[in-house]
Amino acid sequence: MIRVEKKEIERLKKMGYHFVGKNQHTAVKTCLWTKKSLLDEGVCYKEKFYGIRSHRCLQMSPSVFFCQHRCLFCWRDLISKSYKWEGPYDDPKEIVDGCIEAQRALLCGFFGNEKANKKKVLEAQNPNNAAISLVGEPTLYPLIDELIEEFHRKNFTTFLVTNGLLPERLENLNEEPTQLYISLEAPNKDKYIKICRPLVKDGWEKLNKSLEIMPTFNCRKVIRITAIKGINMDYPDKFAELIKIAEPDFVEVKAYMYLGYSRKRLKMENMPLAQEVFDFANEISKEVGMEIVDKSERSRVALLG
Repeated sequence: MIRVEKKEIERLKKMGYHFVGKNQHTAVKTCLWTKKSLLDEGVCYKEKFYGIRSHRCLQMSPSVFFCQHRCLFCWRDLISKSYKWEGPYDDPKEIVDGCIEAQRALLCGFFGNEKANKKKVLEAQNPNNAAISLVGEPTLYPLIDELIEEFHRKNFTTFLVTNGLLPERLENLNEEPTQLYISLEAPNKDKYIKICRPLVKDGWEKLNKSLEIMPTFNCRKVIRITAIKGINMDYPDKFAELIKIAEPDFVEVKAYMYLGYSRKRLKMENMPLAQEVFDFANEISKEVGMEIVDKSERSRVALLG
């Protein structure tokens, strides 16, 4: 695969990434909400919206070092080294089995935690939802179709999050995920270039092609908008035009959070309050003909449906 310094992989391990497979392009990282759920301190908004169980959700990526974007709001440290796949890749079965073992290893400490919900800790040993969204662009993994199929074979539901820059990969998926997310962070091309900082020249055009393909999917479809105050919380009518093309079942409008490495690129004032997110979501809902069907104030996210 692409050359990645051993010290860089070790640094990521210290940050909680657990690498899987011999080629080290796949990683698992326990979500904060998985830990909170095990301690009965709350659950992810996706449990509230879609019914997945936070303590049984496995957050992973088969393409840690590959992405076509360098998004301003990304809380990761933009560790991706290439916008296209380079080098060998691991087998989907090896990845899925490795991810399950990694999740168990990452959560084993909860067996000794007196505050943990013992029933949930036992259930967490057998995760049943794969959030294919940790870092990098998952559709760049050459066998993403087979990876989704392997997760389903093991009775997982799958949430695939993509930036939409590989429409041909989406178009040719034989095994649809349980839920397909396409990230839509800008109402027009100029703002897209400023916010997502694509490494490919025709990123906006490819994203729009993926939006056109989205209605052909039979799975649950979601458009995700990261609301960044002072950056993209305008032109609700233009967002609505793009959403209408995609014909999603839901639209998530979620606040940018001033976390991690994004603090090197944005300011705290770019993080909108929950009510500001809800107001922006309401503007979009009126333009697109949808309603706010749910919201989470704690996560600063509104669900349009």
